[in-house]
Amino acid sequence: MNTTKQLAKHLRELYFGANWTCVNFKDTLADISWQEAITKHQDFNTIAVLIFHSNYYINRVLKVLEGESLNASDKYSFDCPAITSQEEWKKFVQKSMDEAELFAQEIEKLDELKLYEVFSEEKYGNYFRNIVGIIEHAYYHLGQITLIKKMIQQKG
Repeated sequence: MNTTKQLAKHLRELYFGANWTCVNFKDTLADISWQEAITKHQDFNTIAVLIFHSNYYINRVLKVLEGESLNASDKYSFDCPAITSQEEWKKFVQKSMDEAELFAQEIEKLDELKLYEVFSEEKYGNYFRNIVGIIEHAYYHLGQITLIKKMIQQKG
């Protein structure tokens, strides 16, 4: 399996399961209500905000892989839209999953040599660094989501 296919597989396992950590977004979010998703626990970000934040970067880099220029700013990466119902929460989660799958598909399409080209600007490093960074970043926040979920659900 070449590197682009392996990276796409790793991303899919993070979002949809079958990874060696036995934790993924799909299963972790499956039993979270919209009220739990927006519950502020201590001074942590909410689950919804962490999902938005993680997917903000997937969304922006996906657009680059689809041929657009990079249009991202860290200052907007926590601007989660308001969620006021279970229906909005389900759509929010589904959008996150859909974008992750589209991102994996675009990664698979990359020529192996493209991974080592400059991503957008020299300061961002290469495509490989950005894709791996997004996966690491999402795993980090998945860990936070898992802990926050446990604290909120044990409280109730």
